[in-house]
Amino acid sequence: MKRIALATLACISVLASLPAAAQFQKPEDAVKYRKAAFSVMATHFGRIGAVVQGKAPFDAKAVQANADVVATLAALPFTAFGEGTGVGETRAKPEIWSQADKYKASAQAMTDAVAKLDAAAKTGNLDQIKVAFGETGKTCKACHDAFRKE
Repeated sequence: MKRIALATLACISVLASLPAAAQFQKPEDAVKYRKAAFSVMATHFGRIGAVVQGKAPFDAKAVQANADVVATLAALPFTAFGEGTGVGETRAKPEIWSQADKYKASAQAMTDAVAKLDAAAKTGNLDQIKVAFGETGKTCKACHDAFRKE
């Protein structure tokens, strides 16, 4: 039942993300949306990180559940980086828009790494999870270094 609910959530999230850019009444709404998506992703990614770092006990089902959430949400924030959304309380650098191809490649690298983390979590093998987590973290850091203000 849990898998069906997650699969349904994944489908709804993907479908909802397609017209997301058109849903924002104001640029500030896009900023709030992407910040919220990144925040939820970071929470669940951090839970996996605690396990990988030995700060939390390894529970394969919990890691898989957290990886599923991260994988489901991975594409959502990128729909909210439309033209003119570098306003308000955002940490987005202008390079997101001036180097859009590079930013899109960075976002794709992260979503690809997240998919590998999700696949590793499904194996229940902690060593595979650690490797995939590290690779995913590298893609996050690379994007933050290039496109996020301190």
